[in-house]
Amino acid sequence: MNLIIVESPTKAKTINKFLAGEYKIESSYGHIRDLPKSKLGIDTENDFEPQYVIPTKNRKRVNQLKKEAKEAEKVILATDEDREGEAIAWHLIQALDLDRRETQRIAFHEITESAVKTALQSPRPLDLNLVDAQQARRILDRLVGYKLSPFLWKKVAAGLSAGRVQSVALRLIAEREGEIRKFVAETYFTVAALLEDEAGNKLEAGLAKINGESLPDPGIKNEKEVEKIIEDLKKARFEVKKIEQKDLKRQPAAPFTTSTLEQEASKRLRFSAKQTMRFAQGLYEKGHITYMRTDSLNLSKESTALAKNWIKEHLGEKYAEEAPRFFKTKSRLAQEAHEAIRPTDLNLEPKNLAADEPEKKLYELIWRRFVASQLPKAVFAATRLEIAAENAKSKDVYLLAVSGSILKFDGFLKIWPTKFEDKELPVLERGQSLALLEAKSESHETEPPPRYNEASLIKILEENGIGRPSTYAPIISVIQERNYVLKNADRRFEPTEIGELVNKTLVEHFPEIVDTQFTAQMEKNLDEIAEGKEKWREVVKSFYRPFAQNLEKKYQEVEKQKIEEKTEEVCEKCGKPMVVKFSRFGKFLACSGYPECKNTKKIAGLNAITNEKGEVMACPECQGGKIVRKRTKRGGFFYGCSRYPDCKYASWTRPTNEPGSSA
Repeated sequence: MNLIIVESPTKAKTINKFLAGEYKIESSYGHIRDLPKSKLGIDTENDFEPQYVIPTKNRKRVNQLKKEAKEAEKVILATDEDREGEAIAWHLIQALDLDRRETQRIAFHEITESAVKTALQSPRPLDLNLVDAQQARRILDRLVGYKLSPFLWKKVAAGLSAGRVQSVALRLIAEREGEIRKFVAETYFTVAALLEDEAGNKLEAGLAKINGESLPDPGIKNEKEVEKIIEDLKKARFEVKKIEQKDLKRQPAAPFTTSTLEQEASKRLRFSAKQTMRFAQGLYEKGHITYMRTDSLNLSKESTALAKNWIKEHLGEKYAEEAPRFFKTKSRLAQEAHEAIRPTDLNLEPKNLAADEPEKKLYELIWRRFVASQLPKAVFAATRLEIAAENAKSKDVYLLAVSGSILKFDGFLKIWPTKFEDKELPVLERGQSLALLEAKSESHETEPPPRYNEASLIKILEENGIGRPSTYAPIISVIQERNYVLKNADRRFEPTEIGELVNKTLVEHFPEIVDTQFTAQMEKNLDEIAEGKEKWREVVKSFYRPFAQNLEKKYQEVEKQKIEEKTEEVCEKCGKPMVVKFSRFGKFLACSGYPECKNTKKIAGLNAITNEKGEVMACPECQGGKIVRKRTKRGGFFYGCSRYPDCKYASWTRPTNEPGSSA
């Protein structure tokens, strides 16, 4: 019997439904070989030769697969068709002592009977270019992590670590925080007029121009000027000068890629990127969606034909487009898969999916987005009125404008719900006079740039060419797990003190590591390795040689940072003063007599959370303690009162300052 090896037991179980009795399906449970954890595992003096090992936990599985492979007539590797999947297949060949010429490699983008059987009819050779690209990324990340982290331990604080791509994400968050701190709000004013026609119809128009000149952005900043405008409008004559009526068409969005799925799931379902990918992985392995790590917008002709038939049958002819709608990816090289994320069986509607609730919600999002992508544009009847207000005394002419729209044809909105509000304007004629009911102004304040949330961070990473579809979720998870950033009550990222300190050190001493352009260029280099245009060892060498030289130089130049704050507290063990020190988990008290005295303890209130104004937040329950960020036994975080156990207030989300608040 022939043996098929895949990565996961769920995937094996799904494929077994199609091939039971014909093939034996086994799982490798992911990667079976990796670089050793206890050492660098890369021979930098011998052309960066990696030293792969089989972890202890994998040895039993490897032995079992070896036995199965020896007994099989043919071994077929059916890991995912991307760099990671190709590397897993390559490691299987190495670890199981398989003959690469005799071992078959098949790949498919959806786990359906037709896709799997078609793949079995056309096996292909292992793509060593993809393997090399994955190896290069793994080795680069290992070199940065294992070489730079000890530098941070020695020069900043124990337990810190640095990652090649994660450090760029941390920099983006830290720099945004700096922009927010430096931001100075400015007051500006908007002016509007409430008008009425002869029939009693009312409308409100906003001031757009003065004597033909557009208003400054974001508005008028001189309050006396606003007062003059209001007085002029009170004595002005209002007349409709221009009426524009046209149809506005909105095109449906493309089906999902990895990044857009993670962004939309964050906005609509409040899923983290990590959750989204976990649920999507389950849907893929059960055969419900196509491969979920992709930056391609391609759609198969079969899928668009099925979509057209479904639309005709369920929505009617007017919703069926004559030709399928295809989309072009903005990515230079959509290498992670050949199709966008879509349902494998459109007739399996979300309400009929047998899955856990989170998976059902994500499936519905994917299902609706794909169907919507093949529906007609939504059409709105849009109207824009321009109204002139002339003041005979001041000779000033003010132009006010108002726009409205009404949905004429829902098109793709029938499947893809989107918030919009019909705004119908009264029917007026050019030259028609209007009466002023009220002229008013409203003051506003400019706002700082918003902190990144998961959706906006993924978007900026993708726009800058940082990371790839498979890396967005791990990037975000790692910087949180390292306690470099945290999420506030608005689910937006803020750097912690230690996160800002790490970022400052990296920016000052290793600028290329956290430079977006440098990191994006490295991603392009990895793409070129995958295309066979570059050799992986040369790419690694060109990065490592200057990096290693700079690191050696910085070890000599950079002094150990004395991040200590004196306190009046005395060590109860030796009587010496206690000082405040930093660790990756925040501040703590330590004896100044270290290393002779190793006494340390937590500080109530010194890791207190602050609000947007930088003020320490009082406990909303007792009002006497401060809100501090604490770690659970499993390594997660929550918010609690510094007066614990006297006050047992706790919340998973960052609280407000309101008494009794827990959200």
